[in-house]
Amino acid sequence: MTDGSTSGFPDPQWSSGGQRPPTAWPGGAPQPPTPPPPSPPQRSSAWWSSGGGHDPWRNPQTPAVLLHQTNGEPGPPLDPVPDPPAPGAAPRRSVGLAVTIVVALLAGALGGALGYLGASGGGTGHGVLGASATDKPKAADRAPESVSAVVKKALPSVVTILIRTDKMEGNGSGFVISSSGYILTNNHVAAAGSGGELKVAFSDGTTADATVKGTDPESDLAVLKVDKSGLTPIKFGDSDRIAVGDPVIAIGAPYGLSNTVTTGIISDLDRPVITGKDESSEAYMAAIQTDAAINHGNSGGPLLDGAGRVIGVNTAIRTADESGSDENSGGNIGLGFSIPINQAKRVADDIIQTGKARRTVIGATVDSSYDSTAGARINKVVGGGPADKAGLEDGDVIVRYDGQLVGSGTDLIAFVRKDAPGTVVPVEYERDGAKHSANVTLGAATQN
Repeated sequence: MTDGSTSGFPDPQWSSGGQRPPTAWPGGAPQPPTPPPPSPPQRSSAWWSSGGGHDPWRNPQTPAVLLHQTNGEPGPPLDPVPDPPAPGAAPRRSVGLAVTIVVALLAGALGGALGYLGASGGGTGHGVLGASATDKPKAADRAPESVSAVVKKALPSVVTILIRTDKMEGNGSGFVISSSGYILTNNHVAAAGSGGELKVAFSDGTTADATVKGTDPESDLAVLKVDKSGLTPIKFGDSDRIAVGDPVIAIGAPYGLSNTVTTGIISDLDRPVITGKDESSEAYMAAIQTDAAINHGNSGGPLLDGAGRVIGVNTAIRTADESGSDENSGGNIGLGFSIPINQAKRVADDIIQTGKARRTVIGATVDSSYDSTAGARINKVVGGGPADKAGLEDGDVIVRYDGQLVGSGTDLIAFVRKDAPGTVVPVEYERDGAKHSANVTLGAATQN
């Protein structure tokens, strides 16, 4: 879509809707001393009414990595991504540094940790101290551009994805992208429910069984399908027209708390990030970085712009505990990462139309052993591919991609996969000490 104000894909291909499960923590004001208070409410026994505490799908011994500026100081070696630059190198946008990124999916059980939520809230029937407020606060006007007004419109399009297998129960998040019942989420959310039961809970309290339409592990995206009518389309924004500092809103189900809203700003764009439990499930992304609170259970939920249009799919967080020794310690520290919606929408459209996603390629492999202060060295150019047609050769070092500095082979992979097949991208490269430039028309490879 070229108009960021439109609502997703054309019907019946695209629409959106979302709902929340019945709360497992009934609340209400306590009763006065007489008559005796009623019996306490009972928690729902439905399997999806419980929350969760950790993410069993992330192997703490094979953490994902975030690539970011370190003022020239090299980070630990990364495998299988290219080696970091030598010590003393000049600062650049991104070098390899191994850190723990927790994919923001939730599983397990909250137990009694949130029992206070059911017991608190509500008055006691006594009068309040001081005079009553007579003027309505200005913030209570809830203008159309206010966060509360934006959230009210977006909530029907946001869903909680409920997972149950013979080994665990948990949840992720998502949002409906079609009135035909298609829902976009993360691949690691859909994969967690493999062989088990997937349900989608909407904000009106209803649920529906979900099936997996298709997945793309290399971009960590998946499309689910539900048989439900009357879904509300989410509005799509344009992730190519956002800027650092723009306000954003994240909606999801952290720790099982459906329809939780957090706000923040865009902290960075095109941040190269790798997620995945191991090499076979690695996903590369040129991510939107945000300080809006994202936690376990937010995976697959929308990141909205100030007008309520989705601009990203919340996917991962950087945690304070890099060792991964404590699975319950990986909470929000203000470093969240989202897949740009233009990329996510393209992948989802491929899945819906063909059942598979196309992967954008440059037609070359990168040398993971290359050790330099900057650049991605081409290991092998595929004959007849995009790089070959643009005149690149084995051994060339790409130092800029579409105007952006390339710090490593990982940067290059992330940048390429963000763009659509057929995009013409200017690149700068070095060959035998001389600088050259070329325009590369990116190609596509169909996933297996």
